[in-house]
Amino acid sequence: MDKKDIKFSKHLFWDVEEAELDMDKHKEFIVERVLDYGFMNDWVVIKEYYSLENLAVIAKNIRSLMPKSLAFIAAVTNTQIIDYRCYKLAQSNPPHWNF
Repeated sequence: MDKKDIKFSKHLFWDVEEAELDMDKHKEFIVERVLDYGFMNDWVVIKEYYSLENLAVIAKNIRSLMPKSLAFIAAVTNTQIIDYRCYKLAQSNPPHWNF
């Protein structure tokens, strides 16, 4: 898949210039946005570009993912949730007390 042919949904990168995104340099940012806010066609694009094995490695280093996105990537790649950085960081930050 050629980098020039890659098209994502318009809403994913509303805050950055999509033309300036590099698929290799900004892979964590792109994967995080697609997992949290992307449509199925966005998922297909990153799956074809990175492969499932590489997506698992990339996602394991992301600092924060929505719980639904974390469960999805772990199920699709057949990996354990406890191996993901975002899961470990969420566990080490206790919630505020409700009085």
